Amino acid sequence: MLKEGLSYTSRVEVVLENCAVTAGSGDLEVFATPAMVALMENAAMNAVAAALPEGSTTVGAEMNVTHIKPSGIGAKVSATAVLTVVEGRKLTFTVGASDEGGMIGEGVHIRYVVDRERFMAKIHNS
Repeated sequence: MLKEGLSYTSRVEVVLENCAVTAGSGDLEVFATPAMVALMENAAMNAVAAALPEGSTTVGAEMNVTHIKPSGIGAKVSATAVLTVVEGRKLTFTVGASDEGGMIGEGVHIRYVVDRERFMAKIHNS
């Protein structure tokens, strides 16, 4: 059952593959903002996965985050998502990312509960 307070933490090590220079979002070897966003989305997805009806999943719809400070290669980054509001199919999460030095990013993420088959059918029928 979906309820406020569900949470999950996803973790990753900063490597060249998730750096800004590789992602194309910058030209430095630091953790890319798109990689941080993806880690936050992964945490939100996993926070509610076990509570969803069979055949359902969640899809990201909105992300409003601030990337506060850089993390270099070798840093261990974790992102935590906490479900704060359930409004029917709309789920709102507070998200935050940190490394060994503290908070590196924070914000709000919105996901929607969807039926997997119906959602994918829309793509194939358009």
